[in-house]
Amino acid sequence: MRPYDQYCPIARAAEVLGDRWTLLIVRELTLGPEGFNEIGRGLPRMSRGLLSQRLRHLEELGVVERSPRGDGKASAYVLTPAGEELRGLIQGLGEWGARWAFGEPREAELDAPLLLWKICRRIDDGPRAERTVVRIDFRDDRSWYWVVLDANGASLCLKNPGFEVDVELRTDLRTLFEVWHGRRDLADALGDRTLRLEGQRGRVQLFRNLLARLSPMAHAVRAAQEGAGARARELPADGATR
Repeated sequence: MRPYDQYCPIARAAEVLGDRWTLLIVRELTLGPEGFNEIGRGLPRMSRGLLSQRLRHLEELGVVERSPRGDGKASAYVLTPAGEELRGLIQGLGEWGARWAFGEPREAELDAPLLLWKICRRIDDGPRAERTVVRIDFRDDRSWYWVVLDANGASLCLKNPGFEVDVELRTDLRTLFEVWHGRRDLADALGDRTLRLEGQRGRVQLFRNLLARLSPMAHAVRAAQEGAGARARELPADGATR
């Protein structure tokens, strides 16, 4: 981006982070070392050419570096010490957004593959001895997706993987987004059946427990809702005086 030509720490920081998508790239990297394609999956509407340009810019400024992977894959991008110090900024920005800028989801934001990939990344806590296949049926999207939990961890399939389905999740996309981000409680969504989990009892309970590992910002969204509710209860009724 063009420099502000102001000798000010805030202006200099804005020159590093103020470009479109840059803060979201840093957000992705706070979740752990990522390969280029993995970062891109978290930012599906960003062109790969622009992603490459932004990562190169962050490397040049000492915010990001490439580190070899032990699995023989291409190198991963990791935050440098300067980049690690941005974790607090990202967290604080998310908390501010939860309080003041996070209302109802917009239609353009309801991206099913992106949400399910984020859920898979959140629940991918290691291999499992027994494979569990979850089919997700979005009533409003009229699409099916599959999450496979097995020896490779958790993976999202956009086509039928050919395994027997153990658990079926039926809901609408908006509900799952709101549950994931902490705007709705999972137990409430199950209770009013806007979200349904059906299948083998043990497998259903397993996936329910995993699904309860919500977005890293869910706690901030819940706290913001509780705070807004408390402020609303303190307001006097129309016509009342204090």
